[in-house]
Amino acid sequence: MSVLSDKEIREFAEKGMISPFQTELISKENDVPILSYGLSSYGYDIRLSPNQCLLFGGVQHGMCDAKNFDPEILKETELHEDERGKYFIIPPFGYCLGVAMEYLKLPRDVTVVAVGKSTYARAGIMANITPAEAGWEGHLTLEISNCTPLFNKIYANEGICQLLFYQGEPCEVDYQMRKGKYQKQPYEVVLSKV
Repeated sequence: MSVLSDKEIREFAEKGMISPFQTELISKENDVPILSYGLSSYGYDIRLSPNQCLLFGGVQHGMCDAKNFDPEILKETELHEDERGKYFIIPPFGYCLGVAMEYLKLPRDVTVVAVGKSTYARAGIMANITPAEAGWEGHLTLEISNCTPLFNKIYANEGICQLLFYQGEPCEVDYQMRKGKYQKQPYEVVLSKV
């Protein structure tokens, strides 16, 4: 199994693997610096959607249970805007769920791992490392932590994490074939399911 280069990612994207697809790394829009998104040497930086960011903390008590997820523990966060862009605010040691703007449709021989961006990591923002298996398609639900005792901004319409694409021999049973529970995720946060 090997990680795909920019050339290989571009070839797969032309066949529908990433949509919309940006052929280069974008770090400025309208002369304003942004958190980069698009194609890099061995990955692709996806963007955080401005449509939805759900913060854990809808209640001050209770329990989070991945097998019996209660949506009442989440609260919608407000989208703010200033001269630097649109953003959500994550409170100290807060944790939220967002959604990627890009739609992925992975072939049977490619698996993705999402990792954090170094600019955010230096500010105490961590994007959890999560996979998207061969044959999966949809908008990724993103899990984002503020590891600092400070309020922290995460910017919408800008890069939030990097995808690394690994190609190997086609698997016998891919995510689509086994009817995975997170298949064809819509353009919204999808909560944990069992």
